[in-house]
Amino acid sequence: MTIRRYLRHRAHVSVDALEHLVGGLGTALLALAALVALVAVAVSCAAGVGLLLAPSALRMVRAIADRERARLTRWGPEVIGPAPVPERLRAALRDAGVRRELGWVAVHATCGFVIGLLGLALPLYALQFLTFPLWYWLLPPEAGGPGIVYWRIDGLVDALAVGLMGVGWLAVVVGLGPGLARLQAWPGRRLLPPSAGTDLSLRVAQLTATRAAALDAHAAELRRIERSLHDGTQNRLVAVNVLLGAARRALARDPAVAADVLERAQDAAEQALAELRTVVRGILPPVLADRGLAAALTGLAGGSGVPCRVDVDVTGRCAVSVEATAYFVVAEALSNVAKHSGAATATVTVRRAGDRLLLRVDDDGHGGAAEADGSGIAGIRRRVEAYDGRFSLTSPPGGPTTLQVELPCGS
Repeated sequence: MTIRRYLRHRAHVSVDALEHLVGGLGTALLALAALVALVAVAVSCAAGVGLLLAPSALRMVRAIADRERARLTRWGPEVIGPAPVPERLRAALRDAGVRRELGWVAVHATCGFVIGLLGLALPLYALQFLTFPLWYWLLPPEAGGPGIVYWRIDGLVDALAVGLMGVGWLAVVVGLGPGLARLQAWPGRRLLPPSAGTDLSLRVAQLTATRAAALDAHAAELRRIERSLHDGTQNRLVAVNVLLGAARRALARDPAVAADVLERAQDAAEQALAELRTVVRGILPPVLADRGLAAALTGLAGGSGVPCRVDVDVTGRCAVSVEATAYFVVAEALSNVAKHSGAATATVTVRRAGDRLLLRVDDDGHGGAAEADGSGIAGIRRRVEAYDGRFSLTSPPGGPTTLQVELPCGS
């Protein structure tokens, strides 16, 4: 069991690293285009005709750097952007953030591009070698095998030997992939954050915004509870009171009618209790406090309208507020999957990485989910950001949809 879990973890890390490298290759291509544009603007400035293009080029660099910041934030600690680019060219060139971005463009367009190509080539090599025994017969024997294999392939035995080399390439991918991803990300993490003083002021502004969001989320939750109690439970209790009064008046005149009214009163009281339990579970599910996050999420998945698999690997307990937020996110996400996605299956994955709780909800639906469509995604984002967490949603048309949440949970 431990070996299987380790292999599954290594496979997950390797796929994660490959996705990171491919994303870095995309921003490296953009950085390469920006570097070419900057060189062209610099040459035209030397000729006296490019000064008008320089501010636009710097804003283009900022846009690409912001894209890289967003990518790095999805894969680790948040990278906060600096202040806006100054309008005047001289002030922009004196700005420390702009100079750091120019240095990042030069490094990422060259080293990041090469590392991205290498990270993409390694798994392709492994795939070629591993599958070679399936298609070697399409090549003439003297053509050799894929990649660096130049010797004659005379039959299945030779092809299987090449396939075994693919196992070695796969080991190289698993071993080097995460390191290459970290190496590719290092210039961005080193150069794209603002200087220490600026970073502190931006962080204070961000925390002020998230605390305001926390108050808004708290107020919205109180309104939801009040509305549930007022529209549901209170009306049921009023009905119980009216029915009991009617039963008391009918008791002397017609006991049979009184018995029927009492039965209706009992039904109304049971409905009121059920609605009250629902409200209480919405505040803090008892199973979450008693048995932990894994059991609570398993219960949610069992009641989902879409078949759902839950994979929770969290050692110890997180803070109650963090577990409640994770429970709310999964409950809202599974509700959206059942109502809007048209999915056949869903998967909930929860991991703990140091002092962060990582939560992911995948479905195989038709995609196209967006915060503006009124499906509750904006509420999930507000709830997560209120706890200084991070939220991302990937839902291309045609699917699949992936919702990822990262919450601080202490060390």
